Order: sequence, then structure tokens, then C-alpha cells
Amino acid sequence: MVRGARQSQQPRSRLAPRLSGTVEKPPRKRKSRTEFTLKETMSSGGAEDDIPQGERKTVTDFCYLLDKSKQLFNGLRDLPQYGQKQWQSYFGRTFDVYTKLWKFQQQHRQVLDNRYGLKRWQIGEIASKIGQLYYHYYLRTSETSYLNEAFSFYSAIRQRSYYSQVNKEDRPELVVKKLRYYARFIVVCLLLNKMDVVKDLVKELSDEIEDYTHRFNTEDQVEWNLVLQEVAAFIEADPVMVLNDDNTIVITSNRLAETGAPLLEQGMIVGQLSLADALIIGNCNNQVKFSELTVDMFRMLQALEREPMNLASQMNKPGIQEPADKPTRRENPHKYLLYKPTFSQLYTFLAASFKELPANSVLLIYLSATGVFPTGRSDGEGPYDFGGVLTNSNRDIINGDAIHKRNQSHKEMHCLHPGDLYPFTRKPLFIIVDSSNSVAYKNFTNLFGQPLVCLLSPTAYPKALQDQSQRGSLFTLFLNNPLMAFLFVSGLSSMRRGLWEKCQEYLRKINRDIAQLLTHSRSIDQAFLQFFGDEFLRLLLTRFVFCSATMRMHKAFRETRNYPESYPQLPRDETVENPHLQKHILELASILDVRNIFFENSMDDY
Repeated sequence: MVRGARQSQQPRSRLAPRLSGTVEKPPRKRKSRTEFTLKETMSSGGAEDDIPQGERKTVTDFCYLLDKSKQLFNGLRDLPQYGQKQWQSYFGRTFDVYTKLWKFQQQHRQVLDNRYGLKRWQIGEIASKIGQLYYHYYLRTSETSYLNEAFSFYSAIRQRSYYSQVNKEDRPELVVKKLRYYARFIVVCLLLNKMDVVKDLVKELSDEIEDYTHRFNTEDQVEWNLVLQEVAAFIEADPVMVLNDDNTIVITSNRLAETGAPLLEQGMIVGQLSLADALIIGNCNNQVKFSELTVDMFRMLQALEREPMNLASQMNKPGIQEPADKPTRRENPHKYLLYKPTFSQLYTFLAASFKELPANSVLLIYLSATGVFPTGRSDGEGPYDFGGVLTNSNRDIINGDAIHKRNQSHKEMHCLHPGDLYPFTRKPLFIIVDSSNSVAYKNFTNLFGQPLVCLLSPTAYPKALQDQSQRGSLFTLFLNNPLMAFLFVSGLSSMRRGLWEKCQEYLRKINRDIAQLLTHSRSIDQAFLQFFGDEFLRLLLTRFVFCSATMRMHKAFRETRNYPESYPQLPRDETVENPHLQKHILELASILDVRNIFFENSMDDY
């Protein structure tokens, strides 16, 4: 489940679709069209009494299904945003009604055209709603295959030009429906890495916005232009381009593939825990985002998902796929996406995940947020004395905030302190903190003896890399796409596909060796091995070691604060400073002809 908390105070375009489990607030309830459709449509086609009974029933049944579908769809916004069980039956009923509605309009198109006056944009609206249902089902389940279903419906709308006649009608609200459709389609394409389609959609959306603002002279022109700017910045966030021989860009996917995580080899003794839930939280100032999804959130989201599979649905068979029809492989971990949540919102979602976490499962918390540093002096070194990461203040609605600020002896209330996470260490907890104050979580205390690991980003980067922070954090890029991150710190901005694939193959070898280093270490904390049985966590841990080793060998990373850290600490000589691993990194640098920017033997420099 990928859902976000509601953010009424955030400086975002209200026109872009939200990457959350909610839907737009419906318009004021109107009288059912069933009650007057016949009178309206028959005035030009003859007396109402002349309509055959069968055709009259067809129109009446269609109107009933249309009204019922709208009622159910609008009710989705009232479902709880957290919790995994309450929503399923409602979604099932909604899918069933839309399935019937779609088939019904296909089977009775001629009657509906003649007697109801069905327009193509109305068919497009039904298809768009089905696409939204599949998209929201992906958000609720984290099953990436449903993104393909959403894409198939959105793509059909475009191919069949369902909205083509909207611009000829003098109704700006219909044009806005079309623009929103484009924005939703772009989100789905981004999540599926269909960047070529995204670029085409952005061009079409730009033309539509220009026509819309020119014809209607609306006040929302600035906000629609902001949508275009956001998506343009989002698709340009990757710092390295992979090119084919004809200089076209290769689209790389960073979801977990079949051969992605290093396999567990015979003799490796690891735990049997599996990653079940993840909270992905983004609250970085000025980072590129689109639809309440920052670049860091997007990258971590993909690192926790498998490649999508087609469910082989057809346009005339929309509807929910039963669990028996799903692939038999393990499901993706259930996720919440929280963009700039308040502390209370974050804690509510965290508590819901904790409550529903199955036995022998892991809860992952990913924090990409601005650092909050302690103010004034403190007599102790407790879990609330080191600061933490920022949560949204919503200062307009919090009483006494100004008074609070004047008293520096108090702790920052709009901050997630390490101590705030202590209650949740009663179950296995895997924490990733990407922040300028990530080290606040270095002094964690494991009170309950459950497996607990914190992976902590550098708190500062060399000056040459600092200007790139708006395009996403280097640390998260290493966890999502370690080869791209390695190329970036090596000063490379493009690469041929053949060399890219050669380096990827070598990187897989490095990951296998890192897995052996971790499982064969005699002094490593057992918490790391408890998590190593899960392939998502195993891949994150091996990428973390590769990231840390690379930065320690890089000549530009010379300060302690430039290096990632962890709780518990990894044995350096057996992992991040292991000579065997250092040799591999130098060999990778040699393949790329950038060996000169790395120390040949960084052990000599400590």
C-alpha cells in the first residue's frame, strides 16, 4: 500500500494528481440523471412513448450503473488511509460496478448514442476512472502489475482519442478533466519508467495547457505551468545518461529483478525475517518532486519493488484480479508514502504498520528529510538530545509555537527524534536515514533485544557535489542505482550501453563478494545477519557497504562526515575497508578509466 497523508498547507500544485490513497473531493451531489435523461434525449428523437421498452430499459440501466459507479468512486476518499483490511471489500464492489458499466456501454453503444446522447469524452471518463482504480489498487497493495493495468486504460484513452472533442465545447471544466487525465497518465508512466511516453505526454500536455489558458483566460495557468516544470525537472534528475549507439537514451529500471540480489550460498547462516512493511518519508526542502513524490522517495520506492508483470487484462475485461490469478512469487512489501507529514501523521501511520506487522517480519522506515539540530546546551546524551529530522510543522494550526521557539531549553517538537522510534523497536526494525543530521540516530539503544539496524547517510558531501542535492541525495542514489552513483562521483555524465552492461555485470560480482564478507565476518553484529535472509534488505546492505567503501577510497571524500555510518557499527577491516573489496572498486574504476581519482590503498591513509 502506497499512501500519503493529507497536506493542506504544502506549497504544491493543487492540479497535479496526488500519489496517495485518496481521491479528489466529489462535486456537490446532483440529481440522478436517470430521472430526466429520457425526457432530455427524446425531445429531438420523438415522443417518449415511441421509445421501445427495451431501449428505455437500456438507458435506465446505464444511468443506474453510471450513478452507482460515481457514488462508489467518490466514497473511496472516505476509506481510512492506513490499515490493510478495511478497504478491500469496498474496492471490490467498486471494481465490479465499473466492470459492468464498461461492458454495458460496449454492448449497447448504438442505443446509448441515439437515445442517451453518449459522447466519446464520457466513455473516456469511464476508462479514466478504471485506470485510477487500478492505480489506487497499486497504491494500496504495492503490486506493480496493477500499474500496467492502469497504463493500458490510460493508453487506450489516448489512442482512441476519447477526449479529442472536448476542446470544441465551451466548457472549461471538461478541458480540466482532460488535463488531469494527462497528469495522472504521466505519474503512471514515471512509475513504469516509460520515459519516452512521458516526454510525448508532457509535450501534448503543454500544448493543451496553452490552448486552455488562451481560450478561457483562467486563473490556474501558473499552477498548470508548475506541473510542467515539476515533471520536466523530475525526468532530468538522473545525473548520468546511458546511450545506445545511435545516441538515444537507454531507460534503466532499478526495481528488483530476478538476478538483482546476491543469492544466498551454501554455508551462509542468516535469519528468516522478511520485509513486510515500509514507510517512505520525504521532507527535504527544495528537492525535485512531482505529485507529492520527491526524487529520493521515488528511488527508494523502486528499490523496494520487483519488476512488474503483465496481468494480461483486456480493455473489455477491466476488474480486480483475484489473488489466485497473481504470480506465485513473493509479494512486494506493503508501503506508505508520506510527503512532508506532520509528526502526528507520521506517528499514526507508523503505529498502524507496527500493529499489523506479521510475525517474523520487518518494518522498514526510510527518512529523507532536513536535519534538525539540538538548540542550546544539554546536560545529558539521551535519545532526545541529538536532534533528528524535520517533520512538517503546519504552523498555522499549532498553538503556542512562537512561545515554544523562544525557550531553547525545550526540545524541537516538529522533529522525529531517535527516542520517538524506541517504542517500535519491540519488533524487528530496519531504519535508513538520509539527512544532514543522520548521525543523531547513531546513538540508538536497543532496549528490547529485537533485530535493529540503522543505515545513516553522510552528513555532508564534498563541495563539488553539493550543488546536485536538489536532484536527489547521493546516498539514496547509491542504494537505488549504485553504478549510476559510482559514475556520478567519478565525474562521468554519459556512457555507452555496452560498457554500462559490462560494469553492471562486474558490480553483481562485487555484490556477491560483499555478501560473503558480511556472512563470513566473525565480529559482525548478528542484527545484520538477521535481516540478510530478505532479498530486498540483503541488496540494500550490500549496496550500503559498496557506497561506504567507494566514498572512503575517493580522493574528494576526506572528512569523516563524508562517510556513511551505521548502527550497530560494521567491522571496518572486514567490510568497508576490506582490501579485497577495495581491489574490486579499483578494478571497476579501471574499466571506466577513472582509477586516478581513487586512493590505491586507502588503508595507508588512516
